[in-house]
Amino acid sequence: MQLILQDITKAFGEKSVLTGASFTFEKGKIYGLLGRNGAGKTTLFNCLSGELPPDSGAAVVQFGDAEKPLTPEDIGYVFSTPILPEFMTGYEFLKFYIEIHKNIPQTASIDDYFELVGIEPQDRHRLIKGYSHGMKNKVQMLCFLIAKPPIILLDEPLTSFDVVAALEMKNLLRDIKKDHVIIFSTHILQLATDLCDEIVILNGGALSQMDTALLHSKEFEEKIIEILRDPPHQPETPPAAAASPKSAFSLRGKRR
Repeated sequence: MQLILQDITKAFGEKSVLTGASFTFEKGKIYGLLGRNGAGKTTLFNCLSGELPPDSGAAVVQFGDAEKPLTPEDIGYVFSTPILPEFMTGYEFLKFYIEIHKNIPQTASIDDYFELVGIEPQDRHRLIKGYSHGMKNKVQMLCFLIAKPPIILLDEPLTSFDVVAALEMKNLLRDIKKDHVIIFSTHILQLATDLCDEIVILNGGALSQMDTALLHSKEFEEKIIEILRDPPHQPETPPAAAASPKSAFSLRGKRR
């Protein structure tokens, strides 16, 4: 399975953020989407997930010889700022989320899912409103484990975790990558090289792949810094044009 981006563009007024982003992502790999703050990483994710319409271009999912347009149901999107129903407990939300995806066979119980991401029994029946940022991100991640979308977009989710939780989440992503295309957005180079199989640079509104033969070398870091210094950094979006998530259930996966 592949996710193929074809010349995606997006502008806000006179400011072009994506200028023809093209790339082919393959199942079984974690891709690090690396760029400076404001480079357009979140804008690209919003265009792919349906939160924002691209101005032009297309995204398609290819299964062998079959090809279809990318739809929001193909995407599991973990927002950098968690979007969850804070009036529900963690347990209530997970139970509800499993029920609306009842056509997808589940191999674990609700408590098993909580155990998987290290949410303790005493926290499962607390209101989500009282959860820390990191705990909310864990719940977001559980949504794509339940919904099993083919494509997972992670918008800087690990920055809210402590060292132990971050390691657990990295291992979880490595365990599930064989069944998904995983794109991990970050501006932290060390995190990208530690977790990801491939590094993709978003710079000047376009995507380019780095040579992974040098992934853990000093030359690799120097090359990325050199690329990101040119062109000069520009703000991603004017505040008035920024997209707001449609609902908590942008954490969606295809209902089968």
